[in-house]
Amino acid sequence: MTTTTPDLDELKRRANRLRLYGLLSRWDELCSHAWVAELIELEDAERRRRSHQYRIRAANIGDFKPIVDFDWKHPTKVDRKQIEMLFDLGFLAEHENIVIVGPNGLGKSMIAQNLAHQAVLRGISVRYVSTSDMLNELAAVDGSARKHRIKRYVNPKLLAIDEVGYLSYDSRHADLLYEVVRQRYDAGRSIVLTTNKAFGDWNQVFDSAACIVTLVDRLTHRSEIVELDGESYRAKEAQLRAKLRREQRRTPKSR
Repeated sequence: MTTTTPDLDELKRRANRLRLYGLLSRWDELCSHAWVAELIELEDAERRRRSHQYRIRAANIGDFKPIVDFDWKHPTKVDRKQIEMLFDLGFLAEHENIVIVGPNGLGKSMIAQNLAHQAVLRGISVRYVSTSDMLNELAAVDGSARKHRIKRYVNPKLLAIDEVGYLSYDSRHADLLYEVVRQRYDAGRSIVLTTNKAFGDWNQVFDSAACIVTLVDRLTHRSEIVELDGESYRAKEAQLRAKLRREQRRTPKSR
């Protein structure tokens, strides 16, 4: 049986990357031992595992259904090929935003959560947040504290903002959303955003805020729009449950 000799230069580079300084201080003495390669491999694997777990926690995606469970037949308007192509994450390299527009209950959040999760699996920094949570958090602080807090939403390579349009906000909240969008635009970092409102209706969501036109311009300048239409999944499920209960009430109980 043949054995392969480990590439000592590559092992040393990995040890440096892992900051195994105790081992490196005695490298010439220890590098030829078989356990050195095993140690570096174990440490490398554990660092990757812990890094992945950290990215999952930091992303804050929450519980979600996998995209394979998406009911493509339910929406009356959906471009399956367009959505599936997003999962190669090419939009990140192109510094593009993805805006998912459609009525409530059609799976916009499900698509956004799966895109965010796919990015995490590829080692990309992600933050997933509802519009209300982000804007209320930023509005609660001022000055340098706010600048520091905004970085939480500017620094990740991908930011997913869910549910724009479900609640109404004042012009101060609009300015905060604009600031996040502007800084990410200037940094060339992508946003995945879901909304149940057409862009023409955003001035109603943000109480006719002066920055809305500029905000939408920044958001859509480099973007792909995903449009959904149809009846809410949740409304459909509620109707099915109501129908089942009616049928159960009509069915005579056996004695």
